[in-house]
Amino acid sequence: MVTAIILINAERNRINEVAENMQSISGISEVYSVSGKYDLIAIIRVKTNDDLADMVTRQLLALDGIAKTETMLAFQAYSRHDLEAMFSVGM
Repeated sequence: MVTAIILINAERNRINEVAENMQSISGISEVYSVSGKYDLIAIIRVKTNDDLADMVTRQLLALDGIAKTETMLAFQAYSRHDLEAMFSVGM
């Protein structure tokens, strides 16, 4: 499983539209509107690096309203939610 975080700058009048359209793309598990330098952050979970490359260079490129993206590849997850799930098995 490949996990990536995509930081997105959208056209100001299309932020909500871009976020809603991103939800329909397979592999995008979450989209957040955020404050700061970026408008949206998407969490991507796909099977392979090729799937990620396809999403970034073909599927996201096809969405109107995205001005710029920055993709960060996750190396390892540290999550309280994962630990809670692991310790609750069989309880």
